[in-house]
Amino acid sequence: MRLEILNHGYRPATKLLFAIIRLFSGHPVPDAAKLTFYRPDFYGARAKEFTDEAMRGPSEWSVGDRELMAAYVSSVNESAFCIGAHTATASLAYQDGPRVTAVLTDLESAPVDEPLRATLRMLGKLTQNGNVDADDMRQVLAAGASPQQIADALAVCTAFNTTSRLADAFGFEQLTPKGYEAGAKYLLKRGYR
Repeated sequence: MRLEILNHGYRPATKLLFAIIRLFSGHPVPDAAKLTFYRPDFYGARAKEFTDEAMRGPSEWSVGDRELMAAYVSSVNESAFCIGAHTATASLAYQDGPRVTAVLTDLESAPVDEPLRATLRMLGKLTQNGNVDADDMRQVLAAGASPQQIADALAVCTAFNTTSRLADAFGFEQLTPKGYEAGAKYLLKRGYR
């Protein structure tokens, strides 16, 4: 159910910012951004800080890898908005859309390194079942992922399990392919703050 608050519940300065963004980008502000501006003291500021650290903070995973994790978690959650946004961003980060599509279509045959494949498999299980166990972690470690990479991947998983569920709960509007591409360029240039 789409809440009307996403269309009208903002202060005048925020409305002006949205108008400027639309003017210069040629695209409306995505609902994910709108949500962070609505009551930023309650959700938005903390969400942006956590997500930016997970997605752009120091990590052994590349930005493309983390965007692919976001797309994969969103795919497991069947969140159309987040799949579109992070498929576009991962594709642009990697400069390899077919690779991203391959992962989202069939992880087991996709052309990715084993540490990433095992990590995505674990994130998928965590997203779908709500838990993982020591054996799951041993498999990821045996595939070559470091403990820090696992911790970083779990942060991405947390951010996008939250975001994809909010996207569906609030009925985020789908963007056009050009809108997703514009959003991807913004995220790669400026991050999530």
